[in-house]
Order: sequence, then structure tokens, then C-alpha cells
Amino acid sequence: MPKRKLTDAFVRSVDRAGKYGDEHGLILRVRPSGSKQWIWRGTVGGRRVDLGLGGYPYTSLAEARQTAFEHRKCARAGGDPRARARSVPTFADAAEKVIAIHRTSWRPGSKSEGQWRSSLNDYAKPSLGSKRVDQVSTADVMGVLLPIWSTKAETARRLRQRVSAIMKWAIAQGYRPDNPAGEALGAALPKNTGHRSHFRALPHTEVTAAVQKVRASRAWAGTKQALEFLVLTAGRSSEVRLARWDEIDFETATWTVPHNRMKAGRQHRVPLSDRALELLQEARETADRSGLVFPSSWYERPLSQSTLSKLLRDLSIPCVPHGFRTSFRTWCGETGVAREVAEAALAHVVRNKVEAAYARGDLLEPRRAVMEAWSRYVEASEGRDSRRTSKAEAPATPTTL
Repeated sequence: MPKRKLTDAFVRSVDRAGKYGDEHGLILRVRPSGSKQWIWRGTVGGRRVDLGLGGYPYTSLAEARQTAFEHRKCARAGGDPRARARSVPTFADAAEKVIAIHRTSWRPGSKSEGQWRSSLNDYAKPSLGSKRVDQVSTADVMGVLLPIWSTKAETARRLRQRVSAIMKWAIAQGYRPDNPAGEALGAALPKNTGHRSHFRALPHTEVTAAVQKVRASRAWAGTKQALEFLVLTAGRSSEVRLARWDEIDFETATWTVPHNRMKAGRQHRVPLSDRALELLQEARETADRSGLVFPSSWYERPLSQSTLSKLLRDLSIPCVPHGFRTSFRTWCGETGVAREVAEAALAHVVRNKVEAAYARGDLLEPRRAVMEAWSRYVEASEGRDSRRTSKAEAPATPTTL
């Protein structure tokens, strides 16, 4: 057949019933009804074989040509394109395989899997889910991202990363040669000048009132204790919700969070203030056989991902649990806490390679003084002038190390 006989304009406009040939055995079949279907015709094992490649316009001329080329190449190498076509997974199936691979690296209690599924189900799977991974084009991915690229910038950015991960898996499996969510797509998408949103947080001067409001609420005791413990330790939600009694050392007043529950993937020691220790003693009264420090009201189950957030919403406290880390960090900056100590308290990774090479300790003792001062600040009565922090209230740590 003549090379590249068909053009996009011809395929789009032709309405006369018949078969129109292209290269690599590709044929466009137009039915009397006007519907159009792609067919690959070749020889496999000495016999003529016709394979359907999808309908137009859902499968473009470029996509059909690429598939026809791969079928012809497979047949000439002695393979059977029919077996290959049956073995290539759909985008939805590939997504499940990639999620299963990543699941082993996600921390227990992490929201990652739920976020992956939510974004893929809401935006990608409606149009890409039933497509084989070797048939997903850059235009397909762009069609998924463009509607939310400017209005939901962060969601679109993460969605692109997840689609790209699925496509890279497909490349590694030999199902396709390129990544349709890669550099070409980045060049084609408009520049997004929107600013990334941050976790909603309270000014540190309002944390005392928020904690008192939580204490006075009618919520489950374990939920209230967990939220206050989160505030006092500047911990992440999953670290606190899944805390276990065997991680608590009362003699040294230290909570050791194992590496598999930390975002940075390394063990983190947390010095416990006097009030944090009191909370743990209170939590013992509701302890069950699960080993969890803050179990839910459902017997031997951890608090869910949304429990602490829901409590804040129900009490009209305008922040999210993670936002208390921001409140703590701002307080550190305004009271002269050394940056290294504040960052270590938050278990942040040192990004500068030279600085990281020297910052090998976890500054536990300097952090102990800081966490005790933060706890006393949070415990302060509402009568305190919240607009000022006296020198007596500030932590006894140097501003530099």
C-alpha cells in the first residue's frame, strides 16, 4: 500500500463507505452508516489476520499508525500481535498495579493511596480508564489536565505526576516507548502562575483558646487528647493517631516515632513536656488492647484520617491539624529559637547537602527546653496579653548554635 496515503483531513471528512489503506497494514473502514473503524491487516503464521484498532475519532490516525507499526514489527519478528493486544493492560488496570507498588513505601495511616484514587477516579479514569496504556496519547492527557490546570493548579500538578508514574511503569514493562505526560506535555500546557495553597493555620496567639475549646467540647476523650498532644508535640496527624504505648518512654520523657511512620523515613525522637506526659497519663484511662495511645471510640481501632479535622470543623476552629505545626514554627521564629532547633523539632530534612553533612545529631536536649516552653505558652490563661511574649516566657535556647 502507498506510504501515508491517509491524512487527518481526509479521515475527518470522508463519508463514502469503503476501505482506505495506509502504511504498515493500516486500513480505515467506513461503514454505510458513516461510522469509521481502524483495522490492521497482516500475516501471522502464514495466515491473513485482521485486528480491530478502535474507532475514529476515539483513536486518531497517529495512534492507529503507531499501533499498526507495532503489530507489523511483532509479526515480522515471528510474534502474534493478537497475543500482544490481549496482554496490554488498560489505564485503569495499570493504575492499580502502580498503586500496589507504591503502597509498600507509603507510611501506615498515610492519605497517599486515597489521594491517588480520588484524583484518578475524578479526572483521569472517565476518559482514560478503558484505554490500553499503549494507546494513551499526549493529547489525551492534556484533555484531562486542561480543564483544571488553572482553577485547581495543585490538583492538576499532582494528577500529572500520577499519570506520568503510570506511563513510566508502562514503559518499563515494554508496553510503550514514550511518556505522554512528560516533557512534550509540559511544553504544551500554559504556564501556571497560581500560588500553591498552604495548610490553614492559626496565629500562635490563638492556639491557647483553640485548645481550651477542644477540652471543653463533648468529643470522645481519645480524640481531644490526641489533638492536644498533636499541638504540644508539633507532630503530624498520622504520627499521633497511630502512636503506640511501646514508643513512649516515661523515664526519659521521650516519644520515639519509628521510621516507617515518618515522612522523611527516619526515626524521630520527641521530647515530652510536663503537660504532654499528663495527657498520656489521662490516655491510659481509655487504653484498650490495641496498644494505641489514642484509640478511637470503636474498640481497638485507630482514629480515622478525618477525625481530628472534623473536630476542628465542628468547633468552628479555622485551621487543619497540620496547621498547628505552622503555628509552632511561627512562635519559634518570634521567640528567638534557633532555626536548626525549630526545624529539628518539626523533623524537617536539611536540604543543604553541606549543612546536612554536619547536622547529624537530633538536638534532643535543646528541643526539650523548647517543647516545654511551647507547652507552657499553650497552657497560658486567656487573660495573658496574647499580643506579647515576655522574655520569661521565651525558651531558654540560644539563637544560634
